[in-house]
Amino acid sequence: MADPMAMRRAVAGYVEGIHRAYLTQAATFPPAVQGRLPLLAAGRLTVAAVGARNLHVLATTEPLGPPRGQEVELPGSVEGLEWVVRFYDPVVVPALGLIDESEGPASEKVRAALGISTVVYHVVTQPGSGLSPHHAGHVGSGLASAHSAAARDFERLRDRARGREALVDEMEGAAVAGLPRAQVLLARAIRPYDAAVGEAVDASLRPGATPDPDGVRKVLLESFTQEPA
Repeated sequence: MADPMAMRRAVAGYVEGIHRAYLTQAATFPPAVQGRLPLLAAGRLTVAAVGARNLHVLATTEPLGPPRGQEVELPGSVEGLEWVVRFYDPVVVPALGLIDESEGPASEKVRAALGISTVVYHVVTQPGSGLSPHHAGHVGSGLASAHSAAARDFERLRDRARGREALVDEMEGAAVAGLPRAQVLLARAIRPYDAAVGEAVDASLRPGATPDPDGVRKVLLESFTQEPA
């Protein structure tokens, strides 16, 4: 796997495995739920394969411009879903060489180096065994399940947050775009005077904390079983 092109093909195969598993899992959901799944609703995707200390695989709907210099891209498609895999390393994007991942993946810094602000998914793995079909299948089915759970949650929120449906739509849009802090802030806007929601939001936004939009969304849903805010 020392050959760079062989590694790129392995990564492209890994991406295809993720997408195949996602589509297989999505086929078990009702049609309307399928239509709201971010990967299916996105249209054509660009998947950036970024080599730092870890391998970052992130899908975005943002245009990244035409390949330049030593950039390489490989197209892919399955069952109507189309994408192109673009490969980046410190030679192509020098800012990647300044990212320190000695204490763990630096996902936000990787996105910043590429100028990407919205993602459909962001997976961190290791080259070699981490690119196995089994691992790709596990990732793809897990993503589809998580996305469908979120879609169902947002549908329930619309039913419960009468008069605030537009805010729920914005929160779901932020989820599809992969904007965790925006989701958390919108939860507060939907339920501004609920103590449990406020505590969950504050915990997610605390300096040094990793935002937990899924956890905040669950607390938000539960808050509507209590007294109205």
